[in-house]
Parts: sequence; structure tokens; C-alpha cells
Amino acid sequence: MKSPLLVFRVHAVQRMFQRGISKDDVMRALRDGNVIEEYLEDQPYPSRLIMGWSGSRPLHVVASDNPTAQETIIITVYEPDPEKWDLSFRRRRTA
Repeated sequence: MKSPLLVFRVHAVQRMFQRGISKDDVMRALRDGNVIEEYLEDQPYPSRLIMGWSGSRPLHVVASDNPTAQETIIITVYEPDPEKWDLSFRRRRTA
């Protein structure tokens, strides 16, 4: 089975540019990262939050899969805020 095609939403590309995150950073997070949250009710496809790293920089990638087109859609990418996430960047801090 071949790898799915990566499709970057305009929002994701804008945020990547603003935040200095490359396509390689995203691909590394997808390849080596872990799903930390799932959003099964998202439309048109369920999505997931992936925690990955670019060197020592933590990254969160929100992605969904379109199995019919065999593509993974990158919705947004960001560096998690340590005030909102625990030290592993895998769990949200509680108030």
C-alpha cells in the first residue's frame, strides 16, 4: 500500500509560514509522533491531534484522513503553549 498523499489546507500553510514550521517538520511529526487526542465528530472526516518533535521543538499537528482519495489532510500546525499543556505537551493543563 502506498503512502497517503499529504494535502495542506490554506490555514495550515499560513500558520506554518507564520510559525517557521516546514513541510519536513510536519512529515516528521506524522511519522514519529503520537496521537494524543481524537475528534471523531469532526466533519467531513474525523481528525486527530498528533504530538511530534522537530529537534527540541514540540509540534502539534491536526490532521484527518480521506480514505477514498487516499490522502491525509493537514488542518493546522502549531507549537503547543506550555501554559496550556503539561511538560510532555500530551495533556492539557487543568485550571
